[in-house]
Amino acid sequence: IQTVLISHLHGDHFGGLPFLLLDAHFVARRRAPLTVAGPPGLRRRLAQAQEVFFPGSAALELGFPLELVELPARAPTALGALSVTPFEVDHPSGAPAFALRVEAGDRTLAYSGDTAWTEALLDAARGTDLFVCEAYGLDRPVPHHLDARTVLARRDAFGCKRLVLTHLGEAALAQADALGAEVARDGLVLEV
Repeated sequence: IQTVLISHLHGDHFGGLPFLLLDAHFVARRRAPLTVAGPPGLRRRLAQAQEVFFPGSAALELGFPLELVELPARAPTALGALSVTPFEVDHPSGAPAFALRVEAGDRTLAYSGDTAWTEALLDAARGTDLFVCEAYGLDRPVPHHLDARTVLARRDAFGCKRLVLTHLGEAALAQADALGAEVARDGLVLEV
C-alpha cells in the first residue's frame, strides 16, 4: 500500500486508519512512505480517532514517513503516479464528503463514496474505465445514500465503461442477482 484515499470521515470509511498505522509501525515495521488523502479535516479527525482508540498514539513517531493530504474539491491533486479529483457529494459527515476520480496512466476509475443522488456523480464517473457506486437501498430512498434503482436508471448518463454496485444494504443484497448489474462481493478483485 502506497496511498490510501478516503471519501469521507465516517468511521466505516476511515476508522481503520489508526489500526493500519499502528500495524505498519509495530508489526510490519514499515519503512516505505505512506500517503493518506481525504477531505479537509482529515488530520484533525485522524488524530481524534487515534486518541480515542489508543491514547497517546497520535504523538507516536512512526518508523516511516506519513503524508496526510487534505484534498480540495474539484481540483486534481497529484499523489505519486495518481491524479485524484474529489467531487463534493451529499453525505453529512462533519467534513465534506467526496466522490473520488482517480487517474493512473491511461486508466481511470471513480468511486461515489456514500451519497444521495447528486449531479456531481456524473462529473466524477464520465469517461471512466470503472465506476464503483454505492447503492445502499433497493428502490426506496435512504437519507444521504443512493438506491440501486436510482443508480441503474442513470447507468447510461454516467458515461463509464463499467459500473459496479457496492455498499448494498439488506434489501438490495436480497435482490442483488436480479438487479442486472455487477455487484461487489467480499473478495472481489477489480482490474482496471
